[in-house]
Formats: sequence, structure tokens, C-alpha cells
Amino acid sequence: MIHQLLDAIRVLTTPDRLIALLSTVFSGWLGYLLLAGVVFAETGLLVGFFLPGDSLLFTVGVVAGAGQLDLFAINIVLIAAAIIGDAVGFQIGRRTGPAIFSRPDSKLFKQEYLRKTEEFYKKYGGKTIIYARFVPIVRTFAPFIAGVAKMDYGKFLSYNIFGGIGWVALLTTMGYFLGSVPIVRAHFEKVILGIIVLSVLPVIKEIVRPGK
Repeated sequence: MIHQLLDAIRVLTTPDRLIALLSTVFSGWLGYLLLAGVVFAETGLLVGFFLPGDSLLFTVGVVAGAGQLDLFAINIVLIAAAIIGDAVGFQIGRRTGPAIFSRPDSKLFKQEYLRKTEEFYKKYGGKTIIYARFVPIVRTFAPFIAGVAKMDYGKFLSYNIFGGIGWVALLTTMGYFLGSVPIVRAHFEKVILGIIVLSVLPVIKEIVRPGK
């Protein structure tokens, strides 16, 4: 099962394999629905932390650059999925927070994920919703913790919208313009890793800033 899961993730983060998938099984609106579902699950469902986020968005941009997706349309769809996902995570936290915190560890769920996100949230408050968009795992649990803390929903929504737009648009646009560069395609996995590192630099800078 783990092998099948890893292979599915590779399909979503490999341009040629994703193009093949969108051209056959998930052609047309089904492809948009599939990609939106992945983004929603990663941000809105607590078990979705293992799904590709940054790498998927960058790959989607590459696929759009190859003419297989409309960049504007897919951005609208994925931004909506990201915003709705965070909103759902927030509501889950507000309504079921205590029960989740008392849940025992399993193969897919660790209390450590919640504790780390809670520490992140206590330190940065509402800005966590924006920062977390670029941090794997924290991205999944940040809206949940905001809901548990009963953060004002109007404030949460503003951070949610701003972070969702910035996260999706930045990474898909980078993929759109860089995906056709030969050196990028030749070293795609390393580029993806570099994108992830660069995306968390603002957070690292915030953490090490003097006086924090």
C-alpha cells in the first residue's frame, strides 16, 4: 500500500506522468477536480499531511506551460480549494479539537504534529496561517489549531485568503515559466527540493530574527 501511495505521489509531481494522467483517465474537468481534491485534502483533512503541496503546484504550472492546463483557470480552482480546505480545517478544530488532541498515535496521525503546529501558532499568531502555507505538515494542522484556539473567524479568513492566493499563484507561476527550461526538466526533483527550501526561507528568517 505504501508503495502504491508513493507511486501516486510521483505521478502527481512528475510532469510527463501527470500530463499522461490528465490526457487519459482524468481528462477535461475531471483533471481539475482531481487536482483540487488533492489540494483540499492536504489543507482541509488532518490525514492529508503526506500529500504533495508545493511540488504538486509547481508541477501543475509546468503542465500548464506545456499547454495541458489553462493557467488562469487552474489557479482559480486550486486557490478556491486551498481556501475552502483551510476553512474546513478551522471548523474541524473549533468543533472537535479536544477529541483530536486526546486521540492516540497511529501510522497516519501523530500527536507530535499537533504540538509542533501549536507551538508555531502560539509564537506567530494569525500570521501562522500565511507562513504555514509554505511549510509541509504545519500547512495541514495550522487552520485546525486556529479553530481550537477559537481565533476570530474574520481575521482567520483574511489570512486564509491572502495565504491561499499567494501560495498557489507563486508556485504555479514559477512552474509555468521555469518548466520549459532544459536544465530544470533535467534536474526536476532537485528543483522541486530547492523550491521547497526557498519557500520556507521567510519563515526561517522570522524565526532567527533578533529579538524573537
